[in-house]
Amino acid sequence: MRIIAGKYRGRNLKSPPDGKTRPTSDRLRETLFNILSPRIGEETRFLDLCAGSGAVGIEALSRGVRHAAFVDISRKNCALIEENLDHLGVPEERTEVFQSDAEKFLSRSAETFDIVYYDPPYAEDYQDVLRKFGDADSKLLSESGVVIAEHHAKQTLPDLVGELRRWRLLKQGDSCLSFYERK
Repeated sequence: MRIIAGKYRGRNLKSPPDGKTRPTSDRLRETLFNILSPRIGEETRFLDLCAGSGAVGIEALSRGVRHAAFVDISRKNCALIEENLDHLGVPEERTEVFQSDAEKFLSRSAETFDIVYYDPPYAEDYQDVLRKFGDADSKLLSESGVVIAEHHAKQTLPDLVGELRRWRLLKQGDSCLSFYERK
């Protein structure tokens, strides 16, 4: 697995050896960031939820986001993310790594994010997490923020979740990306 573009372009990342984590493919990450590039700036705050190796959040850092938070329930994955960040020399003040369940993290977080990438391993129900961002009183997502949910192509996600509206569905192989923003 490698970083596709930006400051860390071409650098390799370690991935979990257990085979339980299914990393987002290079091709899908490249397509994702081609779509997101107009939204990335010096003040952008990125959340990599169910981060695995951290490849998506690290790609975001490489492409210029100010800060990336990584959340994963696995202690081993969190250690791997820290190792990948250290290997690349990413300044500590630009990142945070949290070992937590996605819903618990969101329930406790007081931060606001501009871009959220949610790729739960083998999840069947995405709506509980999407509702956290789509709740009318939620401050988790900035006014112009976007939530991207990666899911299997055979799985259908709703077009509306609270205040979130899906504005784009991208299919690539067996994977789909559903892009949500506030209505």
